[in-house]
Amino acid sequence: MLVKTFSSAVYGIEATTISVEVNVSTGTKYYIVGLPDNAIKESLQRVESAILSIGCRMPRQKIVVNLAPADIRKEGSAYDLAIAIGILAASSQITERQLADYIILGELSLDGSVQPVKGALPIAIQAKHDGFKGIILPHINAAEAAVVSGIDVFGIEHIQQVIDFFNEKTQLKQTKRDSAVNTFTDSVTTELDFADVKGQQNIKRALEIAAAGGHNIILIGPPGAGKTMLAKRLPSILPALTFEESLETTKIHSVSGNLSHKESLMTTRPFRAPHHTISDIALVGGGSTPQPGEISLAHNGVLFLDELPEFKRSVLEVMRQPLESRSITISRARFTVDYPASFMLVAAMNPCPCGYYNHPDKECLCGSLAVQRYLSKISGPLLDRIDLHIEVTPVAFNELTDRNEAEKSETIRQRVMQARTLQEQRFMTEKLIHCNAQMSTKYVQKLCILDESGKNLLRNAMERLNLSARAYDRILKVARTIADMDNESHILNRHLAEAIQFRNLDRQSWLS
Repeated sequence: MLVKTFSSAVYGIEATTISVEVNVSTGTKYYIVGLPDNAIKESLQRVESAILSIGCRMPRQKIVVNLAPADIRKEGSAYDLAIAIGILAASSQITERQLADYIILGELSLDGSVQPVKGALPIAIQAKHDGFKGIILPHINAAEAAVVSGIDVFGIEHIQQVIDFFNEKTQLKQTKRDSAVNTFTDSVTTELDFADVKGQQNIKRALEIAAAGGHNIILIGPPGAGKTMLAKRLPSILPALTFEESLETTKIHSVSGNLSHKESLMTTRPFRAPHHTISDIALVGGGSTPQPGEISLAHNGVLFLDELPEFKRSVLEVMRQPLESRSITISRARFTVDYPASFMLVAAMNPCPCGYYNHPDKECLCGSLAVQRYLSKISGPLLDRIDLHIEVTPVAFNELTDRNEAEKSETIRQRVMQARTLQEQRFMTEKLIHCNAQMSTKYVQKLCILDESGKNLLRNAMERLNLSARAYDRILKVARTIADMDNESHILNRHLAEAIQFRNLDRQSWLS
């Protein structure tokens, strides 16, 4: 007897419906076809043990399981439950009347209990798109899938619940979620606050501009100047995720298995801070079974690279293309997957091996050649893609002991939100552009118009600093953000001048 059940596979951050065809006929062997990996080939042992543990009969006949479409490689143990239900239906132990209405997925334990799976959110989105009535999956993943409205989500803990449901003995409890409108607030909760930072007003200003326009930023200064402390407080002034951004971010963390079971939908922007020993694949994604890397896990959030020169040169260079295109394509012989990678890069580094080059009080022990060699670990093309270069200087003693409370993150964040609101309205018709840093060249030419004095100012800076065409665009984008923060429709000379002075590492005098 031939029976079809339906499951789902995730490729990249998108899901594909998989038809699980089970045929029980005369014979004695078990076959599973359709490009299964080892985890799926081993499913027979788990399925048989689970079926026997609940007192059902495992057919002692020829069983053929086909995972269609057969030309797509299937991976993981999430097909166990769909295969088991198919076998029971093909052997007339389950009524097959409702099988075509539901996506079924879950890993089976030997006692019939159901283990969690990855990618519940993109699977639920695809199930709704394909017209399924509902989705049956492990109860731990149910809240995540229930974010998608318009489809019934049933969380189960044991295979017996599914059998009783299809035999119409019991009803499964539907998992429901409050509307998305009630999920999001305008507040961002974090223990780190800019009010804790003494002095460093110019650095706070630079981080505020970076947050307002989504710009990349690098902090360079001696040890103990506060680079890491300031960078870790950046999320406290970033705007909250919109519902669309939250769905996209949650999908990435769901397929990578990083989503907490207590968290059905991510509502705060990710902050990723990988160690400098990270490999190329771990950063950009990939592997024999492609998975999102740190740049994709930081999508719609912040990627913080501390001690930037300590990263391998090859690791840093592979970021160049994603920083420009805001996505990463992983190609394999049989398939290609795309992961979004629209993140804010925040980097921190010392100016030299000893850390005290350009220090106002301490003497640098490195020779000029050692300083040049250290700084050259960061290539020119990578620096070109960083909008703001900020030199961080040590905090004076009188500022450290000042009892007056500094400006709170919430106050700064309100200004950032006002600038972001202007940008959202400006790019309302664009799906892929939400802030100034994401502007294409077409929009730079359209929105960053300079008067004659502004052109002269930028021309002098370009010639004196020997800037590239990419750096030219970056300066204009930052100037546009500063103008937005001042609620100005046009870029004025003061906005342009401030944007130019945030290119510290382009200044030849800085290295002399």
